[in-house]
Amino acid sequence: MNKMQSPERRIVVLATGGTIAGTAARPGDNVGYVAAQLGADDLVAAVPGLAGTPLETEQVAQVDSKDMSFDIWRRLAERAAHHLARDEVAGIVVTHGTDTLEETGYFLQRVLAPRKPVVLTAAMRPATALLRDGPQNLLDAVAVAREPQAHGVVVVVAGVVWDARELRKTHTYRLDAFGAGDAGWLARVEEGRLRRQRDWPAGEPLGLAFLPVDPAGWPAVEIVTSHAGATGLLVQAARAAGVRGLVVAATGNGSLHTTLEAALREAQSAGIVVWRSSRCLAGAVLPKPDDVFPTAGTLTPAQARVELMLQLLRA
Repeated sequence: MNKMQSPERRIVVLATGGTIAGTAARPGDNVGYVAAQLGADDLVAAVPGLAGTPLETEQVAQVDSKDMSFDIWRRLAERAAHHLARDEVAGIVVTHGTDTLEETGYFLQRVLAPRKPVVLTAAMRPATALLRDGPQNLLDAVAVAREPQAHGVVVVVAGVVWDARELRKTHTYRLDAFGAGDAGWLARVEEGRLRRQRDWPAGEPLGLAFLPVDPAGWPAVEIVTSHAGATGLLVQAARAAGVRGLVVAATGNGSLHTTLEAALREAQSAGIVVWRSSRCLAGAVLPKPDDVFPTAGTLTPAQARVELMLQLLRA
């Protein structure tokens, strides 16, 4: 761990890799890069605006976020909790890839629900890009982490602050690649100053004690999708593999292809927990009196999977 000594309260930067730490052979290449090549100190050094800011850096992991794992989630939550408990730490910044950002952010809010800010940030372009977005995102994230009234887990990308519980990636390539469905943004960072529109995330933390040390101890929960011509083949395969839960990315307001629904009913009867979410990027799956499967509300299928795993772990 690298420390920049200062009597002021400090921000701890926990790095996990991702595009923000990626490099490409050609500066003009924004897609043919290798993620997770630069360390936490390199990311901080690339932001002149952070000079003089009391910071500590720690490399928690170094992965492309498409390869995020339960082991890294637990380690990241543990390190964040450790630093949050220190009086001299004002907040945490986590650098992360964009692909699974909505899952990690949701997980951290549920297990930590911190009274100080934990700010996730990322980039859509590698650190070698001609017009890279990572340094500005990191600068903005530190500004939010230093906000005296801030708390909870939020995500800062492209000058926008999102509640981690509501985040979803909505574009494959643009710099402003995130949204929050109907909820909208929480705040904006404008030249280092925060303009807040809604309350900070709150809630009671689930804690870390119930999280398995062995990644194999996490319950198997998979996602299946309802679509034209859907069958029950994947549900049957999941049952054979011993899954404990299934999240179905349903069409519209949680509607299911008849054949898929029949397979899911059989899975539920066999003891597998089945939740309905939606393929839509906005809106909740509204419950009906005759529902067979519970709704995941406004959660994306990926976030619903995280929530179902946490509930199964605590059952």
